[in-house]
Amino acid sequence: MRLALDMAAKAKGQTDINPVVGCVIVNDGRIVGMGAHLKRGEGHAEVHALAMAGDKAEGATVYVTLEPCSHFGRTPPCCERIIEARAARVVVACLDPNPKVAGRGVSRLQEAGISVEVGLLGEESERMNEVFNKFITTGLPYVTIKTAMTLDGKIAAKTGDSHYVSGPESRPFVHTLRHQHMAIMVGAETALADDPELTTRLDVPALHPIRIIVDSKLRLPAEARLVNDLVSPVIVLTVEGADAAKRAALEARGVEVIDCGSGPRVDLRTAMHKLGEREIGSIMLEGGGKLNGAMLEEALVDKIILVVAPKLIGGAGSPEAFTFGGFEKMADAIPLTEVSVERIGADVCISGYPDYGQRSHGAV
Repeated sequence: MRLALDMAAKAKGQTDINPVVGCVIVNDGRIVGMGAHLKRGEGHAEVHALAMAGDKAEGATVYVTLEPCSHFGRTPPCCERIIEARAARVVVACLDPNPKVAGRGVSRLQEAGISVEVGLLGEESERMNEVFNKFITTGLPYVTIKTAMTLDGKIAAKTGDSHYVSGPESRPFVHTLRHQHMAIMVGAETALADDPELTTRLDVPALHPIRIIVDSKLRLPAEARLVNDLVSPVIVLTVEGADAAKRAALEARGVEVIDCGSGPRVDLRTAMHKLGEREIGSIMLEGGGKLNGAMLEEALVDKIILVVAPKLIGGAGSPEAFTFGGFEKMADAIPLTEVSVERIGADVCISGYPDYGQRSHGAV
């Protein structure tokens, strides 16, 4: 199962809104088949592993990180393939939260006389598919804030210069995160200040995320690099009644402009629902402090990754990582749970999950 989890993890970011899944087939103490789900619409992990195992799958034990599917989607149900192969036993890390599966896969295997065990390394499998688990049960994208800041919480100097906050070793890490998310989202101010490409730049070929700009006033120029590079789709989130001429200029370049509320600001909750309807399952938020703060106030952030550089920049007007109204008492602060810390070169990467408690939220 550990091998199956490792194979699944290697495909993170490649499977669109589908989960990452690994499968290992063992017969008479030997591994006879291995597979991972690599792309939405193509063979699932079990299919690849069964193809490798061939007739050695008969009487074998199938280790799979997620409950085999039992319904027809873009591919046939994996349960039937396992049954046809005459496997004797299936060990499942965790059940599939997809309402179309949700225990039905295990039941179908058991009805066919196959022994099924559930729970081996289940917590690890659930965490690995945290993006899928949220999207398939809520229809909303999983949102990760990634920001690089100095020890005093600044993401740029008082002049706006931000090249570079973090060290060179952290940059491949950031681009790997882009590869692993379906979309990257920034605010209009970030897009105007940096004219970024928001692409994935690694030494190996990688996937480019959909670029999303939160821009209530449609300030993004049609001449912006990300509008014209044709590397990946661009979506602009705006408000009803935004400048029609600017909207037409962006749409003429192939940009999708989506109205999210009547203004004056983009209704971020509405935006997440509309992006979910477009099957955008994960978003990496690399915006400025205002967008980060607004998303936190709305409890729309699922995970936070902070890359802290060992430097001090100062400046009362220097942009901060999080800008929002704040709370009156330290006891009201938003804590992070399941915090992990690692070194990346000279930088320190802190990640965790915001715990919003019983807070109530309205649209911004």
